[in-house]
Amino acid sequence: MSGTFRPHGVWTALVTPFSTDNQVDYDSLRRLIDFQVQEGVDGVLPCGTTGESPTLSWRDHDAVVEGAVRTVDGRVGVLAGTGSNNTQEAIRATTQAKEAGATAVLLVDCYYNGPSSLELRAEYYERILESVSDIAIVPYVIPGRSGCALSAADLAILHLNDPKRVPAVKQATGDLDRMRLDRQLAGPALSILSGDDDLTLTMMRDEEIRGCGVISVFSNIAPGAIASMVRAQVAGDNEETDRLAKALAPVLRLVTCTVTSVRTLPNGQSFEVSDKFRNPVPLKTMMAGLGMISSVRRPPLGRMSATAVAQCRDALREVHAADPGILGPIEEAFDVRIDQRLEDDARWSALAR
Repeated sequence: MSGTFRPHGVWTALVTPFSTDNQVDYDSLRRLIDFQVQEGVDGVLPCGTTGESPTLSWRDHDAVVEGAVRTVDGRVGVLAGTGSNNTQEAIRATTQAKEAGATAVLLVDCYYNGPSSLELRAEYYERILESVSDIAIVPYVIPGRSGCALSAADLAILHLNDPKRVPAVKQATGDLDRMRLDRQLAGPALSILSGDDDLTLTMMRDEEIRGCGVISVFSNIAPGAIASMVRAQVAGDNEETDRLAKALAPVLRLVTCTVTSVRTLPNGQSFEVSDKFRNPVPLKTMMAGLGMISSVRRPPLGRMSATAVAQCRDALREVHAADPGILGPIEEAFDVRIDQRLEDDARWSALAR
């Protein structure tokens, strides 16, 4: 196996920083990874959907995984995103990640072509397990984006047939009953990792789920605070857990930012439209506003409306007011002043469409 995979704690679903000419910014990626490691995360996830994997070429994808492994240099785990809606592509990416030295790989359920759970197990996960030996895989169940879902029963078959090769699941169904069924069918050895920051503590505290941690979006910004929150929960320190959860709540709610805006048609008619800006758009907006990375995203992702940007800025202000120590580590790591960044109207206006 490619190192020892310990699926618990906090794993950061890394953004992929881009330069102004839309190329991968490897210097910013290295700086971000070093920040994560220094702040105490258990591992990093390059090339997940937070990392805009759908718009990475395979050359970019391979280089980002290799760069993450080199930067980490054995200090924490590397869970490489290698999923696809094409089994052969997933095999190729998983092989490459193994050769690069990744600790394990994350495989998202096949999006758009919508296989059944049986097909997902037999024609995707099992084929990858057969084709690429000696590396652990983590199924990623997220029907809201993939349009299909590996069932609890098929997940249990994969895990029970080979607990070392399929030791964990990233659960992003938002369905607590489904997670309880995962635990019931797969048994105590399966690690259930939250794929939704705001459900992490609920999953960890539910005795019928017994979540083991989170693959986190917002640990890009606050790795130390989120790692401390999860560790406090494991240690049974409910007072500290709840304090951190309350302070972090404004940003944890913003994985998706939904706002209403008005469209004016060429004939002059106006209509209200609900715009749903999904991860990683709000996250990258906040990171750019704080001076951690550029605001560049690859199309079709783009800038948010001014109202949505204001929501992100206000959430960061709430977090900083509640506990300056949450965003404070960004200052030294990225050579910025949080107070100045949050109060710079021109900087935030420039991030809006």
